[in-house]
Amino acid sequence: MPLTDLPLEELRSFRPDVACPDDFDEFWARTLSESRALAAPPALGEVDTPISEVIVEDLTFSGFGGDPIRGWVTRPRREGRLPVVVEYIGYGGGRGIPGEHLGWAAAGYVHVLMDTRGQGASWGSGGATPDPHGSDGATPGYMTRGIGSPETYYYRRVFTDAALLIDAVQRFDFVDAERIAVTGASQGGGISLAAAALHPAVRAVMPDVPYLCHFRRSVERTPTHPFREIERYLAVHRDRVEAVFDTLSYFDGVNFARRITAPALLSVGLMDEVVLPSSIFAAYNHLAAGDAEIEVYPFNGHEGGQIAQWVRQAGWLAERL
Repeated sequence: MPLTDLPLEELRSFRPDVACPDDFDEFWARTLSESRALAAPPALGEVDTPISEVIVEDLTFSGFGGDPIRGWVTRPRREGRLPVVVEYIGYGGGRGIPGEHLGWAAAGYVHVLMDTRGQGASWGSGGATPDPHGSDGATPGYMTRGIGSPETYYYRRVFTDAALLIDAVQRFDFVDAERIAVTGASQGGGISLAAAALHPAVRAVMPDVPYLCHFRRSVERTPTHPFREIERYLAVHRDRVEAVFDTLSYFDGVNFARRITAPALLSVGLMDEVVLPSSIFAAYNHLAAGDAEIEVYPFNGHEGGQIAQWVRQAGWLAERL
């Protein structure tokens, strides 16, 4: 597989001017306030699992519009308040089965995994959270659902879920609310950028090969799906190009990165055909955080560093939380 983008030396200085709406902050403040007004207390339930050395619990919390969102909480059998890693899932995946994700709990953290509404049927072990909101005509997938307006766009609901999950996590008596980190790979990385920008309680962010950044460049240049869902939509709706990119500007990881002050560790694969390296560097080079690093995997694609990156994250996070 060849390199898919700019040379590394150009990527390190790639800081494009990405459009940001004047009412970006007001839009998100209003969105979160409206959903917080409808939120119910989070609930934890017992699960049937053969895993005995850590605690695994079924989480339900209130997301966008008060909708119930599912997840797993996996934590060490240890007294006291522990640091937390909140994780968001890649495109098309779901929370899976209880106990499927044990790494962070084994490393001493409370691990909270958020199910992604309406997804969970493309890979992995499935999801359990419907998206009860409709959409006008859209291409198959999630990228164009409600794309005619920021108010109706699918990722408005997902990013709100992600931020309100932090609210829920802060309420647990086994959580140290001063030590909350967020992470995720691909779509999950893009969601973690949004969560870190939208919630002041996030103390560290670790987006792994993050998706949903620099939409214009990504739609125009990425050779594979899911960004091509938007390309296909615009090939039909020729008169909606600027309106679509206006909508997407409210959800661009670059615009969230500009607002992130927490320490950040990103990763990128220079042979990635799903998420262009330049889109990741566009977000990285716009981070407001003074403490920011990016791990580069020159000969990897969208898989990035996988377990090697997790080990890197674990060492980096231990120094900060």
